[in-house]
Amino acid sequence: MDAEFNVTYITLDGYIQVHKYRYLYFVIMFVVYILILCCNFTLVFLIVVEKSLHEPMYIFIAALLMNSVMFSTVVYPKLLIDFLSERQVISPSACLFQLFMFYSIGGSEFLLLLSMAYDRYVSICKPLQYSVIMRNTTVTILLVLAWILPSVQVAIPTVLHTSDTMCSFKLKAIFCNNTVIGLFCVRPKAKDIYDIFILLNVSLIPVLFILFTYTRILIISCRSSRAVRRKAAQTCLPHLLVLISFSCFCAYDVVISSLDTYFSKTVHFIMTLQIVIYPPLFNPIIYGLKMTGISKHIKRLVEL
Repeated sequence: MDAEFNVTYITLDGYIQVHKYRYLYFVIMFVVYILILCCNFTLVFLIVVEKSLHEPMYIFIAALLMNSVMFSTVVYPKLLIDFLSERQVISPSACLFQLFMFYSIGGSEFLLLLSMAYDRYVSICKPLQYSVIMRNTTVTILLVLAWILPSVQVAIPTVLHTSDTMCSFKLKAIFCNNTVIGLFCVRPKAKDIYDIFILLNVSLIPVLFILFTYTRILIISCRSSRAVRRKAAQTCLPHLLVLISFSCFCAYDVVISSLDTYFSKTVHFIMTLQIVIYPPLFNPIIYGLKMTGISKHIKRLVEL
């Protein structure tokens, strides 16, 4: 019976003493998940309700915050169930679906940050053309592309993997990320090349474009008045903080699959938890504190 069970399901072997600390893990992650939902939904609610925040920049922020909620929901419910379960397992099809959602939403994060960078570039570098360029149609197109493009690209290798045979059913992780690829018997070079293409297309190229955009903003701001420099600092700094934070954790996720043997199980467990805790929890905090347009409405809400 156990042999049949192990073949049918993938064992998530990345937990540290889960049977000893299951209730502690559950309480901590449950509280974090509730905080993520409350913080992100509060800011989205403010952006939707307050007409003064119905601008492209805040619409992109709301989309990014909703993306964080989806990112968390892909991981947290399964984590909470696993903490209270005797066996931490997942079916191969559910694992591939979680893999698909995890990386498609992660790719959308970069493209949403790219859209924000473009919005700030037009606002600061071409202020007279801003209303013409950043129309509702432009914003809608950017949002649709940010969610559709990564999904389509990640879906292709995910679907192809459904017909592949697994030689191992023990995953050294607490949820299904790119380490799943190591479970398959054969790993064709064509798929590796396509994975690199996806990495370049949905993360590296957007990051390079964002850095180029903010460099241009910095150069133009230095040549402009103090008011322009203040506007650039107030609106661009939060985006850069979010970009740097998310990029660092994504870089770790990519590196860990290649250098898995160099990391202890404890380090892997702690770092993986940080990937799913920090970005979705700190994004609303950064925008709530650093964006003047949002922070003043939060103060009013708290004072009620």
